[in-house]
Amino acid sequence: MKIDQNAPLHARKDVLIHAPIEQVWALHTNLQRWPVWQPDVATITVEGDVVGGTVFRWKAAGLNITSKLQVVDPPRQIGWTGVSLGMKAIHLWTFAPEGDGTRVTTEESLSGWMPTLIRLFSPRFLEQSLEKSLQTLKNAVERTPGSPAA
Repeated sequence: MKIDQNAPLHARKDVLIHAPIEQVWALHTNLQRWPVWQPDVATITVEGDVVGGTVFRWKAAGLNITSKLQVVDPPRQIGWTGVSLGMKAIHLWTFAPEGDGTRVTTEESLSGWMPTLIRLFSPRFLEQSLEKSLQTLKNAVERTPGSPAA
């Protein structure tokens, strides 16, 4: 799975999380619990197990989003496509052991009329969004009891 490099908005960011890959994967892929640790996610409904083809509907940052898991390769990669008002998203997360921690890379592209407008008013919107998501994940994992960083 690849993001759309020609989309009006596309970005790639990464962070080192001081926890084993299994712990990072477990938190990130427990979709039902996203609203617990991600302040921008208000609700989520997952229509099945976390496997390719599963649809999930969620509300994030005020937007209703319908997404479909496209790739689930534990504990290395998870990715989905999604649609919301005036946009289509492709979002990929990759996890790799690094030392005693995990390097998490996230890539996303947003296409459609809405991202075109967003780019005019906030050209770094997607980079900032990915940085915030990574920092939120890092904070949630590293404060989990039993984490080496806790």
